[in-house]
Amino acid sequence: MSDLRDDNSKALPDQKGPEPVEERNRQEDSTASEAAEASAEQRAELAASNSSSGPADSAVTEAAPQSEGQKPPAAVETDPEREAKLKAAAEARAARAAAKAAEAGADDSAPSQQPAAAGADPEREAKLKAAAEARAARAAAKAAADAAAEAAPPEPKPPSPKQPLLDAIAAVLKKEIAADAVEDAYINELNDDMPTIIIANAHWGRAARLLKEHESLSFNYLRNVSGVDYETHMEVVYHMIDLASKREVAIKVKTDRDAASVESAAPLWSTANWNEREIYDLLGIYFPGHPDLRRIMMPDDWVGHPLRKDYEPLDSEV
Repeated sequence: MSDLRDDNSKALPDQKGPEPVEERNRQEDSTASEAAEASAEQRAELAASNSSSGPADSAVTEAAPQSEGQKPPAAVETDPEREAKLKAAAEARAARAAAKAAEAGADDSAPSQQPAAAGADPEREAKLKAAAEARAARAAAKAAADAAAEAAPPEPKPPSPKQPLLDAIAAVLKKEIAADAVEDAYINELNDDMPTIIIANAHWGRAARLLKEHESLSFNYLRNVSGVDYETHMEVVYHMIDLASKREVAIKVKTDRDAASVESAAPLWSTANWNEREIYDLLGIYFPGHPDLRRIMMPDDWVGHPLRKDYEPLDSEV
């Protein structure tokens, strides 16, 4: 028993009563406070590292070990908007770096990469090739057609259906008057293939009567008479028609410009009366044999002929 008491007395000092319990609590609080301060310092360092390193380091912060029973303070909670901005900035930097590297690589290997880039779109290349071939084929066909057109002689025009009439009139005039009575004969294609004959001025009087009275000609109606100033010479044009057969012909008579004179056709066709007076008035062509040759539009004392190319009016306002 004495031994047991001795053992108990030795063990009493090791037991903790009310005072040793409080002391232990204070020690635990002190330890927890130190651990909290250490954890706060560690988190602050990690936060600073996150702000400079970007989104990749935030994962390390989230995975950092924490002391048992400790909750992360509100200051280090993740900010989604900030994380998104940091992530976008990092991606932009990475894209710029990749583009710069690609540009540098393209400059170094441009000759070798150019064929690959050109053939990147096979469908487009096929369309471009087909279009180029079509253009070349059209150009070749056009060149061949032009060469054939130059090499082949032009096809002769078919004769005018009025050519026989022209030949017949010219033949009668040459036979009945003189070989040189017809200066020229042609088909005027611009005037519905009008048979046109130029008669020498010296033979015009006889030719006019022949055109009206010859049984194979019979141009009994004069449709119109007009005058033309060609600056080198003057010309009178007669349009005649055979009322029975409806055949037509145009007769031209040339005259010198300085002494313009053509025998009047008024004794044969009354239509020529006023027409020749108008030509005399405006162009100054004299018609010997006209029954009443005088001005018809301008006053008798008018100076000059208004339709001549060299006409200069006395009053510039007229």
